[in-house]
Amino acid sequence: MKKIGFLSFGHWSPSPQSGTRSGADALLQSIDLAVAAEELGADGAYYRVHHFARQLASPFPLLAAAGAKTKRIELGTAVIDMRYENPLYMAEDAGAADLIAGGRLQLGISRGSPEQVIDGWRYFGYVPEEGKSDADMARRHSEIFLDLLRGEGFAQPNPRPMFPNPPGLLRLEPFSAGLRDRIWWGAATDATAVWAAKLGMNLQSSTLKFDESGEPLHVQQAKQIRAYRAAWKEAGHTREPRVSVSRSIFALVNDMDRAYFGGSEGEDHFGYIEPEKRAVFGRTYAAEPDLLIEQLKEDEAIAEADTLLLTVPNQLGVDYNAHVIESILKHVAPAMGWR
Repeated sequence: MKKIGFLSFGHWSPSPQSGTRSGADALLQSIDLAVAAEELGADGAYYRVHHFARQLASPFPLLAAAGAKTKRIELGTAVIDMRYENPLYMAEDAGAADLIAGGRLQLGISRGSPEQVIDGWRYFGYVPEEGKSDADMARRHSEIFLDLLRGEGFAQPNPRPMFPNPPGLLRLEPFSAGLRDRIWWGAATDATAVWAAKLGMNLQSSTLKFDESGEPLHVQQAKQIRAYRAAWKEAGHTREPRVSVSRSIFALVNDMDRAYFGGSEGEDHFGYIEPEKRAVFGRTYAAEPDLLIEQLKEDEAIAEADTLLLTVPNQLGVDYNAHVIESILKHVAPAMGWR
């Protein structure tokens, strides 16, 4: 069995060819797709966070709204860029959204990817300490956030408060028990995957990672997952970790599918997402179901993961994206042993 969810970047464009023409469209359609995915039997609705872009940005209003409209489906991010985050305010927002959703949040966090502006986190008021990098800052913000989610008191109460306090040091409220175990780290390297394991975070691996061996993405990701699990075991954590991989997968079952994705590239490619950092970008899987099943059986990272996130072309509209998800659940998942 494997959990199957969707991952939306929430792109929007005022172009007449786009089915998502405004920020309002992107947000409302993201909620509608979560509702539709739940009705279809999918397990997760995940959203990407990008700042200064015509995409989804501040995630917690969206997660809270989707949580209020659904009953069962997991609601998550992949990923929140921690360079931009105030860990204390984020802990309050996350606790509130998780309580609204009934404890269904699965929050992916990370250093984030290159953004639309240069050092965008500076505009949010964050600057790395002297001698530290923006990646160091993101990891420090993450460590503070994780500590806050333990729910331990740390703030000295006012001796004359407006409202009565419980005894002892105060924690942030609202507090959602269990959320600490539902934090994931989006790792682009083997080293950060190992770091995440030591801190007790689940692992997310995207449709790209920094190239560390020249091998195909799925091979490098599988090695990353194995290194992560070994580090998790060595750290002595008592629960089983979760691991997700993201893939662009389209079962071609009608003429519209073939028109949109019939000519998709079927190979990984290598390039540079950041200067001097070579990355491997995963292929798009697009084929008739029988062939698609055979292709996916060769993907080592999907086999290693317990959760598969399907990247969806959200500008094609809620109905078509629900069809994309349903096609995988109906025509592919049973044959792969995922259902």
